[in-house]
Amino acid sequence: MTWRPQYRSSKFRHVFGKAATKENCYDGVPITRSVQDNHFCAVNPRFLAVITECAGGGSFLVLSLHHTGKVDPHHPRISGHRGNVLDIKWNPFNDYCIASCSEDTTVKVWEIPPHGVLKNLTVPWKELQGHSRRVGLIEWHPTANNVLFSSAYDYKVMIWNLDCPEQVIKNPVRTISQHTDVVLSMSFNTDGSLLATTCKDRKIRLIEPRTGNLLRDANCKTHKASKVLILGNMKRLLTTGSSRWNVRQIALWDQDDLSVPLLQEDLDGSSGVLFPFYDPDTHMLYIVGKGDGNIRYYEISSEKPHIHYLTEYRSLLPQKGMGVMPKRGLDVSSCEVFRFYKLVTIKSLIEPISLIVPRRSESYQEDIYPKTAGNHPALTAEEWFSGINKDPVLISLKPGSQVEMYPELSMSKGLGNSLDMRRSHSRPGLLQLTYIQDQLATKDDKADSDPFAGTEERRRSSIISGHDLDLCSPPKTENELRLKFHRQQEEIRRLRELLNQRDVHITQLELEIKNIKNSHTHGSL
Repeated sequence: MTWRPQYRSSKFRHVFGKAATKENCYDGVPITRSVQDNHFCAVNPRFLAVITECAGGGSFLVLSLHHTGKVDPHHPRISGHRGNVLDIKWNPFNDYCIASCSEDTTVKVWEIPPHGVLKNLTVPWKELQGHSRRVGLIEWHPTANNVLFSSAYDYKVMIWNLDCPEQVIKNPVRTISQHTDVVLSMSFNTDGSLLATTCKDRKIRLIEPRTGNLLRDANCKTHKASKVLILGNMKRLLTTGSSRWNVRQIALWDQDDLSVPLLQEDLDGSSGVLFPFYDPDTHMLYIVGKGDGNIRYYEISSEKPHIHYLTEYRSLLPQKGMGVMPKRGLDVSSCEVFRFYKLVTIKSLIEPISLIVPRRSESYQEDIYPKTAGNHPALTAEEWFSGINKDPVLISLKPGSQVEMYPELSMSKGLGNSLDMRRSHSRPGLLQLTYIQDQLATKDDKADSDPFAGTEERRRSSIISGHDLDLCSPPKTENELRLKFHRQQEEIRRLRELLNQRDVHITQLELEIKNIKNSHTHGSL
């Protein structure tokens, strides 16, 4: 009998990395030279933000996601900090809201205009003043709206409620003082009821965030942890770091017993920090090395050996940092399961890298896209601070089903309610979604007797959605109206993207004309 190697069956075994073409990269970006071990980049389905190098205070760029190619060196920036910006994070429930922290000891939260940053922004929506030393890390709560965590070189983690009316907030809701040195990373479990941290004192801590109580900690002498991740609901922690011989390592821990790691694996002898990223939908783990061009992929399972190596993406261009696109921004038509935005300092370049599952069929692949966390909060800040925990609100990534991002729509009755909801959530498109869903839910007795009954209401909804309905043949069934509604939503989305692209192009041309005029003026002088 001939021996054959035993391969573990996995639908993600052949995942491969595909770098974007040059015209789909962001070129000429002055990436920060900060030595902080952060990502320096944040992405959502609308915007790309990157911390930049500048003189006279800290700033960062916010570009439209479609604003690829050469970036104008005079592109407007967000420049309200008095010291270098160290970390930026998009609000998971508002694509137009981003937080930044800085060496000037403050955290600032910014509102981005719908068409992008067309002039320098210096006045934030909220300014958080409480730390006594530079603030190195910020994290949004994964399920509660407008709850922000910050960590500084004063060894404290502060929790902020952005729902309060003041623009300058000087008192955090809670201060966690469990650390004896600088916090290196923070990570939440799925519902945000647990906070894991790593610290320069070499300890891993598991903390109850509302009370600040220490639940468990670990001090592993053979593994110096730098970054930590809670792996979804698997009751596992993953840390990246180095051994006592400075070999880069990953380690897996049981959340209920941090005395000894379940697994330790040496990777290589490089010196850069390892950034871990985890996708709870596919159970895939990505390990990105700072200073090299490699991305390793693993699959996590509940059975031993727990971590299964899949393959590796290699590049000769070293990465300074990484941004990650939320799942709702992926291209499901190409079976894309993850997307990185790689910062390449030596070329002033941001390079998108797509992780793709090779499939022959072009139809939607249900098995690799289970329902995922959407951009709707499960809780208000007040509810979370009062002690309530809830899992994220899930959405389907199947094209045409994005209406599930607004689960409260079916609860609203009447246009007045929808207007109140639009004011409270500031979500474009919510008004027309609510109104048309109300039309679906309402039974009109006149429709059977009069074929043109409800014509005025349909005309009103068509004005709201920006489209003219065919009044000569009005839909007579709920399914027809539902189908027309989904088509309109897709058309609205397409037109909005086209308008955004044209606005950005116009702004680019205006800036180029301004630069040409300035150069001619200086030349004549």
